[in-house]
Amino acid sequence: MTGKRSNDGQPAGDDPISSDNADVTQIQVASFSGPLPHPSLLARYNDVIPGGADRIMAMAERQSAHREKLEAEVVLANPANQARGSVFAFIICLVTILGGMFLIYGGRDAVGLAAVIASLAGLASVFFVSRREQRRERIEKAETLRSRKIQ
Repeated sequence: MTGKRSNDGQPAGDDPISSDNADVTQIQVASFSGPLPHPSLLARYNDVIPGGADRIMAMAERQSAHREKLEAEVVLANPANQARGSVFAFIICLVTILGGMFLIYGGRDAVGLAAVIASLAGLASVFFVSRREQRRERIEKAETLRSRKIQ
């Protein structure tokens, strides 16, 4: 005996959604970001390892102190590195310009002038590129700070 069937192959009149034997599945997703586990998970570490939560907290504090120390060293070293780079650039530029002037004085005007112009062009390009990079970094840091404030 064949009964009537709907277009989807189900017996006519039977609604698969309202069926008594329908399964219900619920999915719950949670997300937590940071150097430490979520507080409810952190408390469970004590059940597995006595004092486990304290050990994790101490590890996070040590890591944070280490990172802050490294960042402070980098911040303190940057001005010295920049000054050293400027001194070396000045010396190289001065030697090139003096060499160009020596060539001009020796009768090689075109080569000497090219050396002087190339040296000055190199200095100018380094200056403008570094300014552009600094501006880009400032914009990125400002956007990062803004996004952190929003969260």
